Amino acid sequence: MSVSDQVLTGERADLLATLQRHRGFLRQTVTGLDDEQAARRSTASELCLGGLIKHVAGTEHRWMRFAVGGAEAMQSEPVDWAGQFRMAEGETLAGLLAEFDRVAAETDALVTTLDLDTAHPLPSAPWFEPGASWSVRRVLLHLIAETAQHAGHADIIRESIDGAKTMG
Repeated sequence: MSVSDQVLTGERADLLATLQRHRGFLRQTVTGLDDEQAARRSTASELCLGGLIKHVAGTEHRWMRFAVGGAEAMQSEPVDWAGQFRMAEGETLAGLLAEFDRVAAETDALVTTLDLDTAHPLPSAPWFEPGASWSVRRVLLHLIAETAQHAGHADIIRESIDGAKTMG
């Protein structure tokens, strides 16, 4: 049975629906664009639309690794901190969207099975409170906020590319 065939209710349904909604906003910002447009920096920022899709997918993937296996699992794959916000040579918008969709489907499936109260200590980093732990619920709330924030960034970038307003 796929996630789309399952009937979720309550908190899980709300968390998943909210995450899916903001993913949809982000995805909508790239509708009709070609690879050159998706890679274009159209504002003073280093951000481009393809890079935002790539970053959000990578962030979601890493945080869900954390939700399942803690900080060690989250940090088990290297991260190209600067490159995650850009389209690299040979990357396509279609390829980035396929990965975005793959990660989303993986997360959606995990949300149906994980105990939302399970918590893991956060990795050591200057932006985390030392000794703090996050529950799976808190991870999902973080992913919703991260995706929503970047959907807003993407809307501004898209508007500066061709005038399209995807969220307003």
